[in-house]
Amino acid sequence: MHEKSIDLLNRAVGDELTAVHRYMYFHFHCDDQGYDLLAGLFKRTAIEEMVHIERLAERILFLKGEVKIKASEEVVEIHDVKAMLELAAKMEEQSAHDYNHWANECAANADSVSKKLFEDLVGDEERHFDQYDTELDNMAKFGDRYLALQSIERSKNLAAGTPAE
Repeated sequence: MHEKSIDLLNRAVGDELTAVHRYMYFHFHCDDQGYDLLAGLFKRTAIEEMVHIERLAERILFLKGEVKIKASEEVVEIHDVKAMLELAAKMEEQSAHDYNHWANECAANADSVSKKLFEDLVGDEERHFDQYDTELDNMAKFGDRYLALQSIERSKNLAAGTPAE
């Protein structure tokens, strides 16, 4: 009865799982490069995406569907912070677009609860986009100094005996 919703919810699970993988990869590399603020942002976003997967999976199971735990894409090996942020912003913008569309499809198939779930996720994805877009703006305004300041902040914290997250 809700096959269309289950399909869309599973597509979202795949996209969210891809985001988790990529953001944790970016977190590891930003952390390795000493960019604590960006590393923390990627890690927090990955955790929020995991919560999205859980909410989607719960809905799929309620609809008596099978949860497909398969990332929609592979992790792209990127070490350049600006490229990481550009990809993250693009992913979030695409997710917001898709989830808006999918909310309408669920509504057209008489599934208002899945519609609301997708609408709720749009808000989170738009917030994530705004965070990455702000970081890109900061990089454009301050250039390499922006990243250098993050690295210096880590050094200060380590010297003071207060490491970041």
